Amino acid sequence: MYPVCASGIRFDFDPVCGFIRNFSVTDQGRAVAPLHRAPWVGTPEVMAPDTVPHLAGIEGDFFCAPFAQVADGAEMHGWPANAVWSVQPGTHVRAVLGHAVNGATLIKELTLTGGHPFLYQRHIFVGGSGSIGAANHAMVSLPQGGILRFSPKRWFESAPATPEGDPARGRSTLRYPARASDPAAFPTAAGGSVDLRRYPWAARSDDFAVGVEAPGHSLGWTAVTRPAEGDLYLSLRHAQRLPMTMLWHSNGGRDYPPWNSRHFSCLGVEEGAAVYMLGESGTMDPDPLTAAGQSALLTLDPDRTTEVRHVIGAIAWPTGQAVARITAAGDSLTITGESGAERVLPWRGGFLD
Repeated sequence: MYPVCASGIRFDFDPVCGFIRNFSVTDQGRAVAPLHRAPWVGTPEVMAPDTVPHLAGIEGDFFCAPFAQVADGAEMHGWPANAVWSVQPGTHVRAVLGHAVNGATLIKELTLTGGHPFLYQRHIFVGGSGSIGAANHAMVSLPQGGILRFSPKRWFESAPATPEGDPARGRSTLRYPARASDPAAFPTAAGGSVDLRRYPWAARSDDFAVGVEAPGHSLGWTAVTRPAEGDLYLSLRHAQRLPMTMLWHSNGGRDYPPWNSRHFSCLGVEEGAAVYMLGESGTMDPDPLTAAGQSALLTLDPDRTTEVRHVIGAIAWPTGQAVARITAAGDSLTITGESGAERVLPWRGGFLD
């Protein structure tokens, strides 16, 4: 582990699979630590020999390329989530992946600024070729539920196929594929609807849904309020370069190892560009992202670098309000709740430009 600290914020970097572990912000006199850890992580439990590397230690946040695919000789989510990173010494994390990704050298930079409640992430592909799906894979712990809000979306849709279609292995609730303009009324397989803005959507269910960003703005955000804990998780990105907010609802819906019906209260907030995860609209020609001038995939070039930038953060939010909007102006970020609560936070203006 490589501990990284600045005033009021810390995390540990695990070079095995590139996990961000133990992320914590000290705010209003208390620690805010909203990220999830699987129940088998950090225990003496021995994983089966065929367990995917990232699944054995899944926690916090990690980077995926290609997202949700097996490719290039790597397991699900690609080499960045399943290989070892070589860490260069310094006051922040700069690490190089031990495997090429589509021919590219991949560099990870994780930095903190004292007094900022944010972890700033850069993933830099040096060279390479072709197009690849990419996303960060943060996971929020919601043992007592949560309220989700988003930057403007055109619609939400489920993946091309159910994550768990075999009842002997697990269960899913949503209809696959399906699409809805209102996330508060997303169709289920049983003919009803659920509210994607409130976690959990269902008991003992594993599901996947995607919010497709609206065009015309640059700051993309997801805010997850944890009312019982009195805090707020924040995910920030460039809205048109990473136009997909992918939600993984993991709440006891998988019965096979290592899940074993015990993985509850996890919400993946996975921000990226991976058009093949769109169930209904992903097969359109052109696809809806490309048609709107957004990134459908990450395109690598052998003669240049290609970057993915993403920011995660956490603050105390004792009102428990859902977030109405997030705006950036210079070096500050303003969070406004639906009932008027407000926080103005220090922020690296221009980081996501």
